[in-house]
Amino acid sequence: MTRLSAASLAGNGKHRAPLADRTIEPGIVHLGLGAFARAHTAVFTEEAMLATGDSGWGIVGVTQRSDTVARQLAPQDGLFCVAERGSGAAPLRVVSSIVEAISGRDRPDAVVDWIAADSTRVVTLTVTEKGYRIDPHTGSLNLADDQVQADLAGNPPLTAIGQVTRGIQKRALAGAGPLTVVSCDNLPGNGELTRTLVGAFAAALPEEESGPLLAWLKDNVTFPSTMVDRMVPATTADDLDAVERELGLRDEAAVVAEPFMQWVIEDNFAGDRPAWEKAGALFSNDVAAWEAAKLRLLNASHSMLAYLGLASGKATISDAVGEDAFRVACQRMLAEDALPTISLPKGLDGETYCAQVLERFANPALGHTTAKVGSDGSQKIGLRLLTTARAALDAGREPRWAALAVAAWMHHVATTAAADLNDPLVDELQKALPAERSAATVVPALLGVRSIFDAGLAANTTFADLLTHWYRIIDTGLDGLRKEINHG
Repeated sequence: MTRLSAASLAGNGKHRAPLADRTIEPGIVHLGLGAFARAHTAVFTEEAMLATGDSGWGIVGVTQRSDTVARQLAPQDGLFCVAERGSGAAPLRVVSSIVEAISGRDRPDAVVDWIAADSTRVVTLTVTEKGYRIDPHTGSLNLADDQVQADLAGNPPLTAIGQVTRGIQKRALAGAGPLTVVSCDNLPGNGELTRTLVGAFAAALPEEESGPLLAWLKDNVTFPSTMVDRMVPATTADDLDAVERELGLRDEAAVVAEPFMQWVIEDNFAGDRPAWEKAGALFSNDVAAWEAAKLRLLNASHSMLAYLGLASGKATISDAVGEDAFRVACQRMLAEDALPTISLPKGLDGETYCAQVLERFANPALGHTTAKVGSDGSQKIGLRLLTTARAALDAGREPRWAALAVAAWMHHVATTAAADLNDPLVDELQKALPAERSAATVVPALLGVRSIFDAGLAANTTFADLLTHWYRIIDTGLDGLRKEINHG
C-alpha cells in the first residue's frame, strides 16, 4: 500500500490536507512530538491558520527520548491522521501543520538553531512531568542530574530545558526578536515553573554567560501557563490498519483520540502568536483554577482507576470505570474529597464536569491502558492526589477516597517487579521497600520517601491509618474491595 505523503494525497479524492494549497512557514518549535501533541497542539494550530488565513505558524516538531516519530513523519512530508473514536467522532482528518520533524536526541544543535531562528516566535512543550528534570526537594531544576550537567558543560543539549535555554541564549546573541515559551504539560503553574527552570539553568552557567542571558530573558521571554485536555491513547497496529482501510494510504504516524479537546491559555505572549482562540482555545486570567480542576478531578480519577484496575486485573481504563465499585469510589473521591477543597474557575460546574469525566473514561474505543496511565506514578500522585489529601486533612476531614487511590499506587509499587515498574524513581522506591511486604510494612516505608511525601503528611496518623486500611483491603482481592467500597 502506498504511504501517506503530499504527492500520494494529491490524488486522493476523499481526503486532503486542509492547508495543501498554501505555503506553510515555520513559526513554532514544539518539543515532545508524541501522540498528544499531534492530536492536540498541531490540530489547534492548523485550525487557527485555517480560520485566519495566516499560514506562518507551521510547527517544527522535536522528538525527545526516541526518534520514532521523526522517522515516521519524514517520508510523509509531516502529514499524519487523527482518527477520533467514540460518540460524536469527526471523520478521519489529515493534519498538515508540521513542516519538519527532527530528532532532538540525534540533532540537538538543530533544535537550538530553530529556537534561535528569527521565524520562531513560540516554543511549546509536551515533554511529560519527568522531562522537566525537577528536583523534588527544591521544586527547581535538578542541577545534580547527569544530563543537565552535560548540557551546562557546553555539550549539545539533550534535555528540554537545556535546549530551550541554549536556544534563547543563541537568540539573544543574534539579536532575534522576543519569544514565548508555552508549557502544555500537566503541572500546576506550568508557565511559572518553566520560567524557574530556564532561569535556574541560565543562572548555573559561568557568570559571563549567565548575567547577560538572565537580563535578556527578563525583558524578552514570557512563559504563559496553560491547561490542556484530550485523551490520546497509544496507537496500536489495529489502529494503523483501520486508518489505512479508510484513507487508502498507509500512515505510520496516525494517532487516535477522543472527540473532546480543550486548551486554556494565559494571554501573556512576548510577541505574535497563532489565533488559537479561533480554533476553540480559551484565553483566561485564571488558568490556575482550570489546572487545579483538571489535576484534582480528571487526572486524579484517571490515576485512581489505573491503580485500582492494575490491582484487579483490569487492562484498560474503560474496563476499570466499568467496575461499579470503582466508579463509586471515583464519584465519592470527587464529591467528598476534591470538590469541597478546590476553587473552580468561573463557568465550570463541578458536578457536571465530574460526570463528564467518568463518561469520557468509559469510552471503550480509546483502549487507554491502566499500565500506561499508571506509569510514572511517583511524579503524578503528589499533584493529583496528595494535594487533595492535605486540603481535606487541613479542613478537619478524612480524605478516605483519595487515600484509597494512594494506597492502590503503593500496592502497585510493592507488588510489581522492579524491572516492570515504569517509574523514574524505581531505584529509590525499591530501596525503601521492606523485604516482607504487607500493609503494616509497606505504608510507613513508602511514606518515608521524602521526594514524594512531605514530613507533615507522612506523620499524619489519620492519613497513615487510612492508607494501611485500604492497602489491607486491596490485598484481600476484588471481592473484598468491592464490599468495602460499597459499604464505605
